Amino acid sequence: MKFNPKLKNDVEKFKDYAILVEGKKDVSALKNAGFDKVYAIHVTGVGLRERIEQIAEGIEDRKKTKVCILTDLDRQGKKLYMLIKPILIELGVKVDSTLRGILIKARLSHMEGFEKFMDKVEEI
Repeated sequence: MKFNPKLKNDVEKFKDYAILVEGKKDVSALKNAGFDKVYAIHVTGVGLRERIEQIAEGIEDRKKTKVCILTDLDRQGKKLYMLIKPILIELGVKVDSTLRGILIKARLSHMEGFEKFMDKVEEI
């Protein structure tokens, strides 16, 4: 697989974004890669809309902080993305899908592999 040499720099630009991922393993992978504001969507006993509202409330400056939804890039993850995005917009959150697009082009399919993926990029 051929990597874009600018990929690491491209990803670095999103470190101050709030990142929404599916679960604990995804949170861990992104935090280990240097992202601080990472939130798991799936929390036991909490419905999707309620969880999205909790996350939105937890974002300090909703008007300035951009949010990227990094659900897995498989069929199920895409469906989840399509459910979450309108809820965030309705709550006044700025959604930016640029990083998601970069990862789609780089062929990363599951966010729990993000840290290892970025390690490979650094080796090149």
